[in-house]
Amino acid sequence: MAAEQGWTFTVKGREGLVLRGQENAATYTATVHRTTSDPWALHSTGTIRGRNGAKPEEIYVVDGTAYVNEGGGAWEHGPLSDPEFADKVEDPLAALDGFRGYGDGITLAEPDGPEGRVELRVRTTTARLTGVRDEGVVQKALREFTPTLEQLRAAGVTAPESRIIVAGTEESFVLDASTYRVTAHTFKCTFLIPHEGRQIRYDQEVTERTAGTYEGTVVLPDGVG
Repeated sequence: MAAEQGWTFTVKGREGLVLRGQENAATYTATVHRTTSDPWALHSTGTIRGRNGAKPEEIYVVDGTAYVNEGGGAWEHGPLSDPEFADKVEDPLAALDGFRGYGDGITLAEPDGPEGRVELRVRTTTARLTGVRDEGVVQKALREFTPTLEQLRAAGVTAPESRIIVAGTEESFVLDASTYRVTAHTFKCTFLIPHEGRQIRYDQEVTERTAGTYEGTVVLPDGVG
């Protein structure tokens, strides 16, 4: 994919928390332009929808720094190495680099639907977090889950890590069988946290699809940062 100047991706995501039978969920849609030159850059425009309505989100990544604007307010920025900012950036090409690190955990999946594609997948089965936390895909899921877990801790949820269940994590890439270019990337995870005799359920699913090449450039606008 590095042979092209850049790529455009469409993103759809959902994150939900079920507590005492009540669900609090948010969805996310975005269009991402990502260049491949060195240094690479990214521009994303999207919308977050939750129980309090919809708000826009715009993200730039330039020279290793992420610039984030949620709801049309002030811009925030920080290094892409900071999980607070890295978790806001949907970048299938960076995800592919991380996916390679799963090694022997990657399997070739039999795809449903038309021929002409290859699907690579990593998944875990239900297990206690303490037993699988060192697996690469679980570590990625934990980075997504940790901000919510910290909020739950602040609200009085005290279940230790040894009692938290990873109900499932899965990451997959669909590649064109002739070019081996990414056509889709999906990541999903589910955690179960015991609390007062019940279970709190956290789940997330994000799918990115390749919409075509991108011939433009990504430049940080004046006044940002």
